[in-house]
Amino acid sequence: MIQLGDLAFGAASIGNLYRAVPDDQAREVVVRAWDAGIRYFDTAPHYGFGLSEKRLGAALAELDPAQTAIVSTKIGRRLDPRPDADLSVARQAFVSPEPYESVFDYSYDAVMRSYEASLKRLRRDRIDILYAHDLGSFAHGDAHPRLFREFLDGGYRAMRELRDSGAVSAIGLGVNETAVCIEMLGAGEIDLIMLAGRYTLLEQDPLDDLLPLCAEHGVRLVIAGPYNSGILAKGVRHGGAIPNFNYEPAPTAIVERVEAIEDICARHGVQLAAAALQFPLAHPQVASVVPGMGSVRQVEDALALMARPIPAALWAELKDTGLIRRDAPVPA
Repeated sequence: MIQLGDLAFGAASIGNLYRAVPDDQAREVVVRAWDAGIRYFDTAPHYGFGLSEKRLGAALAELDPAQTAIVSTKIGRRLDPRPDADLSVARQAFVSPEPYESVFDYSYDAVMRSYEASLKRLRRDRIDILYAHDLGSFAHGDAHPRLFREFLDGGYRAMRELRDSGAVSAIGLGVNETAVCIEMLGAGEIDLIMLAGRYTLLEQDPLDDLLPLCAEHGVRLVIAGPYNSGILAKGVRHGGAIPNFNYEPAPTAIVERVEAIEDICARHGVQLAAAALQFPLAHPQVASVVPGMGSVRQVEDALALMARPIPAALWAELKDTGLIRRDAPVPA
């Protein structure tokens, strides 16, 4: 069983998510995470159209020549050349100098090519964890059944071959929804699920279905998006613009819920972000939590938030007020 560590490094930001990050800053972020003892790094070809993998690979080649770090990347999006692309503006949310765009492709050949290309960009002999990226209706709407069948018939078969041959240690899904995870657990064997935003201080519905099913199948979860797109990192009491929830402006009901959680955290002298980052790890099926890290400050903040003691009384009050479920495991 791969030991990931409680806190992992999400490398989307060093792929220039929403804004350009200089090469030296991207390197400094990885160095700071490494020096702090973080040993699990997650990336994807989609993040900056190869830029995140290149930057992570260059930094780890210097820091970790023995390749002891655990690295995960993803398949399901091929990189098509775009020589006419305007590299100065955001494309698919990334401001990248790489003249490509990512296109969904879950076929067998696309997965094998994606794996080989990721190895080269990452400068590694092998990839530890390979996730299928953004399957499900959340990403594909009515096209999901067709693409899921394409994946099962092609891409999933390629992933199984890579794992069975020892080229990768584990395979799974990297998604934003629970429905496709449940569907996949009924269709094939996987080792891990990277789930973004669905098991957080604001959302515990997976306690009803996905988490028990994962326990039954021996599948662990890596929780990405622990701040629900930002609202649990910044809160709503700061007087500025309301942060996003699930990639969109937060609805009134969510804002009011965050206000109530934030007030309880304040009474107990705890930052909202600390409670949000630590909460998912209390569930026995959760192996790691992956906040985005685009600056040295964000790395240091995540380390401090993870180390912050949280009194049991805070969790008890959140349960007593119905702000988190009574059956949700909480940190000891």
